[in-house]
Amino acid sequence: MYEYLEGRIASRSASRLVIDVSGVGYDLAVPLGVTFGPLRAAHDGGEAPPSTGAFRTGEELRTSPLVRIFTHLNVREDCQELFGFPDRASRELFRMLLRVRGVGPTMALGVLSGFARLELLEAIAEERIADLVRIKGVGRKTAQQILLDLGELAKKQLALENSGAVAGGVLHPPPSAGRENLEDAISALVSIGFPEKEARKNVERAALEVDHKDVELLVRTALQRT
Repeated sequence: MYEYLEGRIASRSASRLVIDVSGVGYDLAVPLGVTFGPLRAAHDGGEAPPSTGAFRTGEELRTSPLVRIFTHLNVREDCQELFGFPDRASRELFRMLLRVRGVGPTMALGVLSGFARLELLEAIAEERIADLVRIKGVGRKTAQQILLDLGELAKKQLALENSGAVAGGVLHPPPSAGRENLEDAISALVSIGFPEKEARKNVERAALEVDHKDVELLVRTALQRT
């Protein structure tokens, strides 16, 4: 129904954002840590407000950069929910996961939050079940089903990308913010149900292993420590 939404980010938290499109705000669920680069240059050059849920208004909203968010609409009896992605390739991988028996939108989004897109394709293609079960909510049975249903598709997709026939989606790393990045990563884990103490421990461990300036990488690595 919706291919993409183009507008300005009015509000952003770890796992959701609101995009203002000509005065209409669309609430989307998004993978943890992913950022949406500006479609065209804007005055402030920023991507979104801090992860506080606060809304941009007035001049701040009007001068913020335009972004394009590729969407997937999930329709249930009791609600309709939009999911947002930085590129078509990430959205298509989300839709691939939805084809797996036992995987719904929430779990698919959680899996995408735990890996960069190409890393996930490689984990599936190489049948690295241990990597998949590190994601919160993914048990061994579900991981085996993902490998069974998507193994050949993942291999074909990687072959296409390695040949240069397909332009892979690139996730833009968040800007440097020192200790604030660790707190953003902790908030991201808490927002999906981690106790704060466990979230803090996992993020601080992750910060010893990867670049603490990259919130997305911190979140993925922390999820794999569960």
